[in-house]
Formats: sequence, C-alpha cells, structure tokens
Amino acid sequence: ALLDVQPGMRVADLCAAPGGKTSQLAAALQGQGLLLANEFVAARAEILRQNLERMGVTNAVITNEDTARLAAAMPGQFDRVLVDAPCSGEGMFRKEAVAAAQHNNALVAHCAELGAEILENAAALLAPGGVLVYSTCTFAPAEDEGQIAAFLAKHPAFTLCDLSGCGFGRPGEGNRAPDHPDFHAEYTRRIWPADGGEGHFMAKLKKSPDAEAPVPVRVKPGKPAKTPPEWLDFVKTTFPFLADRPLTTAGDWLLLPVPGSELLNLSKLRIVRGGVLAGSVLKKRFQPAHALFMAYGARCTNREELTLTDPRTAAWLRGEEIDAATAQNGWCAVLVDGFPLGGGKVSGGRIKNHYPKGLRNLQ
Repeated sequence: ALLDVQPGMRVADLCAAPGGKTSQLAAALQGQGLLLANEFVAARAEILRQNLERMGVTNAVITNEDTARLAAAMPGQFDRVLVDAPCSGEGMFRKEAVAAAQHNNALVAHCAELGAEILENAAALLAPGGVLVYSTCTFAPAEDEGQIAAFLAKHPAFTLCDLSGCGFGRPGEGNRAPDHPDFHAEYTRRIWPADGGEGHFMAKLKKSPDAEAPVPVRVKPGKPAKTPPEWLDFVKTTFPFLADRPLTTAGDWLLLPVPGSELLNLSKLRIVRGGVLAGSVLKKRFQPAHALFMAYGARCTNREELTLTDPRTAAWLRGEEIDAATAQNGWCAVLVDGFPLGGGKVSGGRIKNHYPKGLRNLQ
C-alpha cells in the first residue's frame, strides 16, 4: 500500500514469492503497465508463477534471478520497487516454532548483509523520481532502522518519507540506529504484536527527480513467433481482442508477452514466465491453457455464468462435467459471480471440464 502504485507504471517486486504482495500490486496496476516479479529460489519462483496465474495476472514478467543481474540489465527502468527483504524472522516467533529455533546472531548479521545488497540493487533499478519501499518481518535493528540509516548515508539522492500518517503501526525508534544521529527514525514504521500484527518494519524512500539517470542498456528486438492458423481460428471467435497481439514461444507453448516487455533487457535473464500462457497446437487443433481463461475469461465471447451458490460451481471445482445454460458449443470460459474459474468445451448442452487436476477439490 505504501508504494502508491498507479495503472501504467513499471513496478518491480524483488523478493516476490509466494505472491500475495505481488497480487496486490497487480490489482493496483489494473492490467496496465508492467510488473516484474522476482524470486531467487527456483522452487519458490515456481510457486510464485502458479499463484499469479491463478490470480489471472496479465502483465507480469516472472524471473528467477539474483537482484544484481536485474540491476545490471535494467538500470533505472522502474517507477516503483518493493523489497520485502529476506530477514531473521523475529516477527514470526509466535507463528512458527522453526523461526525461533533457527535464530542466532550470525543469522541476523547474514540477513542484514543480504538486505543491504538487495537494497543497493533496488536503488539501481529505480528511475529518478521513483519510490522504493523496504520492509522486513523482524525486530532486529541491524535489519531495520540501522539498515535504512546506513543506506541513506551512502545515497544522498534518496530521501526518507514520513509515514506518520499511514494509519497503522507506530514510529521507528532512533535508539536503534545510534550511529546515525541525523537519521529520522520516526519517519519509518513498525508494527509490533501489540499493534495487531506479528512484527514488521517498513521504510519508504524517494529518489530525487534530479538524480543522474543511468544509461539504458541497449535492447535487441526479438522476433515474434509465427502465428499458427489454429490460434487465429480459436481466438477470433473466443477472444477477438487478442487476435492482433504478437506471440512468443515457450517450448511447445504459445505465450502472449507483456506489452512493453520488449523494451526491457530480458534476453539473458532466467525468465520463469514472460506473459500469459495461451496454449499449444495439438493434432492441428489449438488447445487453450487454463492460464488464458484465468487471465481473460471475463472477456470471452462464450461464457458459462455461475454463482457461488449454484451446485454446478462445486461440481466444477471437483472436475466434473456440468450442464451448460448460457454457453454455446465450443470452448467457453466458466465464471463464478463474474470471476473466471477456467475453461471448458461445450457439446450437446454439457461442458467438458478442463480445470487442472492438481487444483481440483477432491473432498
């Protein structure tokens, strides 16, 4: 919420998995602009991908990268950057026994060093005039007030925003950064367990509009994939607004890239997903992906409109065929109270269920 994201911005979430905060950022963008969602741990990056697909996010580029490589590839390219830094997790002691069991001074020192490195790279990614929010779920001064004080001492182009009016938590504490007497610790924000949370810290930093703009990395334009006729036959009747969109490939799959992503230097980065998975051509027929219906199902020309109380909704989530009331023969989007819940194929008044097996309710 502190990032104040507006539609059309370029936003980077550098420690994004499992995707809750990223989904909130995507909602603020309203499908406009570009959202870079990065996760360093490969297994967590895959969970991030799955969650963003289930949320129907259409404008996310998901990466599995070290933040230093991102900063080198895309310096000064983002209007907003979020760093919810890996931390010693002291705020999680009450929730997770393992957090308390693994805690020690070495962990705090390591996390403070790692957070400082990520913060440096976040600053490099941020455009002049942009906003960076840094947060943790720990109480450790070295990862919180001390971290921000040390960063500001090295970066005169950044100013600390006063969060006293944000409506939650309480001011940060100056005695936690005694080596930096000019640091306004009270501008930062803490949420203690007594404030209704577990334990969190946040700081909002603004980069001067007059800061030196880095030289952009030259981007070599990629070649769009050849448009299969099977895709055109499918899309012109079900998602006609997508018919003119360029395609790229991801293995045997066709992908709708994020508009504007071609201007970013992504070619040498580990991309987990660079847009919306459209589907694939099988036996000269186009087989749409679940992600396509989750992203654009509300705009599909052929829809089955369910409600939450309709017994067909529970049946659909179990993977069963359901009766068609509003959808016509062919591929259709299945919606519940206007929200996409995947796609199916209608024949003879019945909808064959294509809801992914791994997501089905087996109870």
